[in-house]
Amino acid sequence: MRADTRSVTWREVMPWLIGSGVYALLILSGGRLLNDPDSYWHLAAGRWIVEHGAVPHVDPFSHTMSGAHWIAFEWLSEVLYAAAFAVSGWSGVVTLAAASIALAFGLLTRLLLRELGAVPVLAVTMAALVLASPHMLARPHVLALPVMVAWAGALVRSMDDRTRPPYVALPLLVLWANLHGSVSLGVALIAPAALEALWQAKRGEWRGIGVQWLLFAALAVVAASATPYGPGTLLVPLSTLGLGDALAIIVEWRPQDFGKPGAFELVLLCAIFALSRGMTLPPVRVLVVLGLLHLALAQSRHVDVLAMLAPLFLARPIARQFEPPREPDVPVLGTPARSIAAGLIIAAALTIGIALGRDVAPNPGNTPQAAIAAADLARAGPVLNEYAFGGYLIYAGIAPFIDGRGELYGGTFITRHHRAITLQDLPDLLKLLDEYHIGATLLAPSTPAVALLDRWPGWERVYADDVAVVHKRNAGAGPR
Repeated sequence: MRADTRSVTWREVMPWLIGSGVYALLILSGGRLLNDPDSYWHLAAGRWIVEHGAVPHVDPFSHTMSGAHWIAFEWLSEVLYAAAFAVSGWSGVVTLAAASIALAFGLLTRLLLRELGAVPVLAVTMAALVLASPHMLARPHVLALPVMVAWAGALVRSMDDRTRPPYVALPLLVLWANLHGSVSLGVALIAPAALEALWQAKRGEWRGIGVQWLLFAALAVVAASATPYGPGTLLVPLSTLGLGDALAIIVEWRPQDFGKPGAFELVLLCAIFALSRGMTLPPVRVLVVLGLLHLALAQSRHVDVLAMLAPLFLARPIARQFEPPREPDVPVLGTPARSIAAGLIIAAALTIGIALGRDVAPNPGNTPQAAIAAADLARAGPVLNEYAFGGYLIYAGIAPFIDGRGELYGGTFITRHHRAITLQDLPDLLKLLDEYHIGATLLAPSTPAVALLDRWPGWERVYADDVAVVHKRNAGAGPR
């Protein structure tokens, strides 16, 4: 009875408040989580898996790579999105993604509060929110965020307390591996944890500690391989990095742009200023943060990884160095725990009800629905499409020329497509049109190939709006 009526402290309620605040913020932002065209094909992949009762091993969607080897390494996330869509359309997808992101921030807050005071934790989580916000999208990686935070938290706890490897956390890798291909990062984080354990141990303890962490790493690889594709998921990052120069074509894989001030630069400068005030860090922690920073600088999509993980590795060293006085556990206005829990449950239920009842839709700029319907592209023959339109074509049941599955198409193909439609290689554009028997093109109005096709013999503009332009090959106009 005492547990039900005691007052709740700010330290206890803060993770729930921050998680709820992040959730409400994402819900109120409407369809912002649906700004990425890949949400379309992830949903289509989830539907395919549910309908076939199996995961694909070859491409079932495009007309250029049909039958080529492809694995849906994010299959569980895609099935979850498909289930959410079946329940409540795009509102269900947004609700699921927002809830997962909110859970990640709630977990981060709870883990940080073990070491730091409420004010520093609030500042860190808000900075993490600002950094991660551009990549908060209804895609598989956000469903893996809370798992990533929980796994890193378990490793960091072992490092901080100098305990054995966290074997109890290994099931998290099984879940992570089926949600998203970034599980390889989770396995890689074992290395600094083991290195710090050896660094802090006496020479006579090295052998025993080394054996423990080697066994843990081996079990982690086994856990991360517990997918329908076996260890293939662990190799996905190698396929992505193998895209080479083509990564620069894909916006999220481009390096950070410091040509104009932004949130990333501001947070980075603040961190450098903090270090300049005499802060020192253990060598292994420095290496971890530098590695995460390198990922964020090299590819903008990894900023959220830096934002969520770096604070976990830095919390204990910072707390020890500055030795802040332990804040008293101040009650939240003397409110009983039961009342706090009831209020949070009611607020969550109302927010979920509002979220599911809202009419949200993906970014119109990635949705050439009107163009496809007006030009009857479903019966136009093979389509040469804009990269950003590939996801919607799959969603609409039309085989695309290219879409967001970079590991399927490969760097050479992606680069060739980009150079062709931007007229960097005009002869190859004409070759592509004939090589793949293209019957219609679906391109953005600003794409250079649009102006060329307006004047090119044998091609006719049949539809145009602010989103897309459609050209069709005239009957008898040459090879198809």
